[in-house]
Amino acid sequence: MEVLDIKITNLTEDYIEATMPVDKRTHQVYGVMHGGASVVLAETLGSMGAMLTVDTDKFQCFGLDINANHIKAVRTGRVTGRATPIHTGRSTQVWSIEIKNEAEELICISRLTVAVVPAK
Repeated sequence: MEVLDIKITNLTEDYIEATMPVDKRTHQVYGVMHGGASVVLAETLGSMGAMLTVDTDKFQCFGLDINANHIKAVRTGRVTGRATPIHTGRSTQVWSIEIKNEAEELICISRLTVAVVPAK
């Protein structure tokens, strides 16, 4: 989170939200935000959201599968990601993450499946 300057901005019972700047750290070769940067933001939010739903003395949460549809390119500014739970089961969770630009336009939508495993 520190390397990409991801900052948690909202945390409620229904969602977790964070921002990330779009700059040279997150650009791909053509000067737009790299799809991998979107995935980093999405997995960070979904994994943190999952962690907040379990007793962390007993369980750990790990990303199991993620997909991302990149909808619109962004070159500068800041994007905001919001993760909401779709399913919070005992052994798996599924989170939906929408990433939007400063104009509230959808940039990327992801779905993250998280494994919930006993803590070691």
